[in-house]
Amino acid sequence: MKLLSAIFFCCATLLAGCSEPPRFVSTDLSMVDWGKDFSLTDHNGQPRRLADFKGKAVVLFFGYTQCPDVCPTTLSTMRDAMALLGEDAKRVQVLFATVDPARDTPQLLAQYVPAFNPSFLGLYADEKGIAALAKDFKVFYAKQPGSTPGSYSIDHSTGSFAFDPQGKLRLLLRHGEAPANIAADLKLLLAGK
Repeated sequence: MKLLSAIFFCCATLLAGCSEPPRFVSTDLSMVDWGKDFSLTDHNGQPRRLADFKGKAVVLFFGYTQCPDVCPTTLSTMRDAMALLGEDAKRVQVLFATVDPARDTPQLLAQYVPAFNPSFLGLYADEKGIAALAKDFKVFYAKQPGSTPGSYSIDHSTGSFAFDPQGKLRLLLRHGEAPANIAADLKLLLAGK
């Protein structure tokens, strides 16, 4: 009987030490060798790089202000996720990089992006800079003609990229993901998982 108890104790101890690591809901990008940095200007005119947000989890989304659905939905979802984070929201930076620099002026970005949450920042560069950055992040975007030259739309990738507080690209947050799942993934990143 003592031998059976000892075996049971050893098995229980081993199993307790083998608990599974936390699982992210979002797609794990930890092994990719791209999306390491960016060099853009925020809607206040300040140059920004990923290192500026060291110590925070960063969520980067590519879109445009005249987007009828994906972009406002994504920013609303991030607003709701930030609310769920409570005090931890101070340790998260949401960034909206425009793929439409011809129409998305710094002034327009300054009105649009913070309307979802005052801490959110709109980012821009010239056409060439955005194209290079989108290529580095494997982001697709293409202008679709409208009824007038200024009424075009832009088809674009819909995921958001999440970086850990050390500045490493870790997750692809899918469009349409529940705010609670995004908040849970961000909490794991903030906890060093």
